[in-house]
Amino acid sequence: MQTASTNIDERMGPSQELSDSKRGPVIGGHLGNKSIRDISWLPNIPRSTVSGIITKWKPLGTTATQPPSGRPRHMTGRGQRMLKRTVRRSRRLSAESIAKDLQTWCGLQMSPTTVRRELHGMGFHGRAAASKPSITKCSAKRRMPWCKARRHWTLENGTCLTALCQV
Repeated sequence: MQTASTNIDERMGPSQELSDSKRGPVIGGHLGNKSIRDISWLPNIPRSTVSGIITKWKPLGTTATQPPSGRPRHMTGRGQRMLKRTVRRSRRLSAESIAKDLQTWCGLQMSPTTVRRELHGMGFHGRAAASKPSITKCSAKRRMPWCKARRHWTLENGTCLTALCQV
């Protein structure tokens, strides 16, 4: 049973990894048919950690830390910050030009598809602007008499055209 006077520095924090010198006695205790509670008592390791070490040791036969699964990320944190700064500076750049800029500045060789995927993950989405009619001076001059003739129309006469007439 653990006492309250256990030194706080000796306890393992939530993100620390157990050294190989502490994993060996755990497996030795398991091979000696000791219970998880008894194994965790001597080196002052939590029972959940002892259980995790044993369950990983059984299929693999080793206590060494395994490499993480999955492909490593192509873009580092520095590259992501550079990408975000580039896009905020000019929102109209294409993915191809951003990829070229990252190549020259950071030395990151990446495709435009990867750039788009990273930007999408950051909350930047590429959308086309809504098309708006181009009102030139000539078209405004032609529309003004038409609007003035229909200035007093109401909804019963047709659509309200006051919004169109404000050129």
